[in-house]
Amino acid sequence: MPTIKAAVAHEFGAPLVIEDVQLRAPEGSEVEVRVDAVAICHSDISYAEGAWGGSLPAVYGHEAAGTVTATGPNVRGLGIGDSVIVTLIRACGSCPSCAGGKPTVCETPYDGDFGPLKTADGGKLHQAMASGAFAEKVVVEQAQVVKISPDIPKDAASLIACGVITGVGAVVNAAGLRAGQDVVVIGAGGVGLNAIQGARIAGARRIVAVDMSEEKLEIAKEFGATDGVLATAGKPWRAAQKALGRGADAVIVTVGAIPAYDEAPRYLGWGGKVIMVGMPHSGAMSSYEPVTMAFMGTGMIGSKMGDVVIQRDIPWMVDLYLQGRLKLDELISGRWRLDQINEAIADTKTGAARRNVIIMTES
Repeated sequence: MPTIKAAVAHEFGAPLVIEDVQLRAPEGSEVEVRVDAVAICHSDISYAEGAWGGSLPAVYGHEAAGTVTATGPNVRGLGIGDSVIVTLIRACGSCPSCAGGKPTVCETPYDGDFGPLKTADGGKLHQAMASGAFAEKVVVEQAQVVKISPDIPKDAASLIACGVITGVGAVVNAAGLRAGQDVVVIGAGGVGLNAIQGARIAGARRIVAVDMSEEKLEIAKEFGATDGVLATAGKPWRAAQKALGRGADAVIVTVGAIPAYDEAPRYLGWGGKVIMVGMPHSGAMSSYEPVTMAFMGTGMIGSKMGDVVIQRDIPWMVDLYLQGRLKLDELISGRWRLDQINEAIADTKTGAARRNVIIMTES
């Protein structure tokens, strides 16, 4: 089998190792994509640290954009040379969730131990999150791939694969925000900034960003937040309600921090909803006062990957970017080479970065 360079995790919490691995040719409805750019998501870092378990050795990375280099015999509508975004949403199309229009919660399992990757000597190599995109190429199901305009740069396009669809989709799809409603976004990192953009695009009246950093709150205003509240202040929900003049119609929790989840319902107005996006480590617990939520008619909804249908939502977001209505270039904090991935991950873990992107090619 052909060999490619990939960043491999051999043990949780240890630096990734750049090494040669084997990648088989695409079969059936699979597509081979040369990765031009792949962003570093906090989910990659959490997996690599062992927060949610998983199989090792593994190749992480799931926010990718690139160019089709080969297709399986059953692929239709994609050809060699097409610009594409690669996602982790490996929807089967026929389970109850997929058939019901919710491909992000596809019920058909996928075991990356038996994917297209092998170690250099032919041993098991886990294709994490059905992508394994911290590599020069990937082989994935066509269902995970969306053809895009060649006019959008690949580094900007890679962000759409997860962080953008998760944040924008949480507001537009999960919260179902209507024009004139009020939103609180807890966490002004990469996903939070996209939730703020989603609220702006959806026509929110006021958008309150909540974060522990004054600098991030100022950045949030550049993306559409009308107000900023420091999470470190005493009872920050009161400051948010003062800015709104009432409780929020939707609270989008974009960080995996338990205090944020504990406090989220306090920001709600009557009939409002908490949209749960950020993912704490397994075993972490939060608590609520159910009588208040029952009395006020409020609720909590989990949102995975923005509840998107990628063939519908990604072209829309690409078009918004090309119109100048969706900020992507401004989300990129740094551009790195594959051999700098551990430095890029360390920079991401400081919390200061919006999104770091690994650039594989010059295209």
